[in-house]
Amino acid sequence: MSDERFSSVVAPRPGAAVALRPVTRGRVRGGFWGARQRVNREVTIPLGGERVRDSGAFGNLRLAARGARREEPGKEHRGKVFADSDVYKWLEAVAWERGRAEDDDLARAYKEAAELVVAAQCADGYLHTHTQLTGRRRYSDLASSHELYCAGHLMQAAVAGRRATGDHTLLEVATRFADHLVKALPPEALDGHPEVEMGLAELHRETGGRPYLDLAARFVAVRGHALIPLKGHHGPGYRQDRVPVREATTVEGHAVRAMYLAAGATDVAVETSDLDLLAALERQWRDMVATKTYLTGGLGSNWYGEAFGGHHELAPDTAYCETCAAIGSVQWSWRMLLATGQAAYADLMERTLYNAVLSGISLGGDRFFYVNALRVRAGADRDDLRAPARGRQDWYGTACCPPNVMRLLSSLDHYLATQDGDGVQLHLYAPGTVRAGSVLLEVETGYPWTGRVEVVVRQAPDRPWTLSARIPAWADPAGVDGRPAEPGAYHRIRRTWRAGDRVVIDLGIRPRLTAAVPRLDVARGQVAVERGPLVYCLEQADHPGVIVDDLCVAGPGLADGTAVAGLPADVVPVIARGRVHVHREYDGGFPYRTAAAPPEPEHAGPAELTFVPYYAWANRGAGPMTVWAPMHPR
Repeated sequence: MSDERFSSVVAPRPGAAVALRPVTRGRVRGGFWGARQRVNREVTIPLGGERVRDSGAFGNLRLAARGARREEPGKEHRGKVFADSDVYKWLEAVAWERGRAEDDDLARAYKEAAELVVAAQCADGYLHTHTQLTGRRRYSDLASSHELYCAGHLMQAAVAGRRATGDHTLLEVATRFADHLVKALPPEALDGHPEVEMGLAELHRETGGRPYLDLAARFVAVRGHALIPLKGHHGPGYRQDRVPVREATTVEGHAVRAMYLAAGATDVAVETSDLDLLAALERQWRDMVATKTYLTGGLGSNWYGEAFGGHHELAPDTAYCETCAAIGSVQWSWRMLLATGQAAYADLMERTLYNAVLSGISLGGDRFFYVNALRVRAGADRDDLRAPARGRQDWYGTACCPPNVMRLLSSLDHYLATQDGDGVQLHLYAPGTVRAGSVLLEVETGYPWTGRVEVVVRQAPDRPWTLSARIPAWADPAGVDGRPAEPGAYHRIRRTWRAGDRVVIDLGIRPRLTAAVPRLDVARGQVAVERGPLVYCLEQADHPGVIVDDLCVAGPGLADGTAVAGLPADVVPVIARGRVHVHREYDGGFPYRTAAAPPEPEHAGPAELTFVPYYAWANRGAGPMTVWAPMHPR
């Protein structure tokens, strides 16, 4: 694809209130993320097309096409009410992949699926196969019908198709549907699952259609006024309808809904220059990071409602941490990064990508986690198909997460860097190239296994401009060209650059112990291991003969290990001194004792602990695992 046609997932219009803008083109070439993108392209996306077809989602579109023409509702609909969205997310992934490198098979698959979508659309622009095939009255049950949710994913897929390949097929469908929504929706209409706000905002950016942005702004403005009818046991907070967005001080309710709403509200804020709304979103983001985010970047501590809990309610073994919530977090943080230029947003993006997102897919690209707990105990409940104790599954009845991972990995190149009037900013480190107008940079690195990043200027204008490199908050000490660099900020070098100029960034990657604040009571007296941007865990596969639940860390000394059996050769494990922690008085009976005379722990002797990256666990079979481990008291 040509640089001119390629564009970003988020493309603020010229007048938007943003500090940074996407670069002309970013491209990952090899390395850690290149390997993940290759698997995504060669294995996951083709598999995803098969799974979506098997689920009946393509069949629903075919039936709707016949029913739409004959106006004969009542055809059998297969799958969930939001099954259309699986098709749209998969189409978005295919579009971005074609933008990275065109392929006849991908082009053919895209064309066939897009033509089904075209055929299924009603004459007036409406499109939602569940409603069309069941005869349900349109927009009569927006609390749970997901009509607008699916519309939002259609719009995002359509914009991806246009930006990545120049194909207008889905864009015409999406604009007709959006035109219908602008005319047909009653003022109080509000979908129970936010998502359409992002789609409408990006459709506005792509087409210039102001009514689309106005509709998105209306959806954001009316949320929080209890307009969505209550259903079942969930209160209004579950559907993001308890507190107006401008008044909220934290995130609550269903974690995916919360992230999608926040991302869409950020789009509205920057496109309308609504700085008060943006300030409210900054406040909510910071509270989320401080009180409701797991070490991995995962979000959502409650299985019930797939929801956030209260402040510091972050139990590791009952963590829900839905993969889609992590992806929504990346989407929101990216938008906040563009709006403010603050490094903290890129820091959370990186943490979430490497840990909470990547754990959602196997190394082979063919199995998935819906739930990403930070601890799986021996004897953990395996009854629910989503339970991490069962290991990753090949698909789910609610299959929102797999195609969501596909589209994120296909578009990952877009998140590498940004530009502004003064220069170029590097946010995520991967070998590849960055084109920002007349600037062309080449990045060479073995990140995240090594902390050395070399940036080579290949083309540059004959005038001063600033190259800014993010120094992650954990990188202490860090240096750029041999000079100290401040963690948690951008190191800026302003000069007139020449082709061949080179900057060397040293992020000092090495293992470290991490502790939680005291209010996070479930982690008191425990530590986690991190190395660079990666969170590590103890996995049963590396500790035969003992149970992971009984292991504790015996001291601060950590060291890089050698290759681990069953994991890729480039994975760097971390080795620690430990103990096997048992209790002489615990005989399997009632597990509580008088506090005045607690039993003394008995240690079976020293043990060498092997920590592996959290994202890579459960690739050698399911079993006990923990991110947090007790610290030996002596």
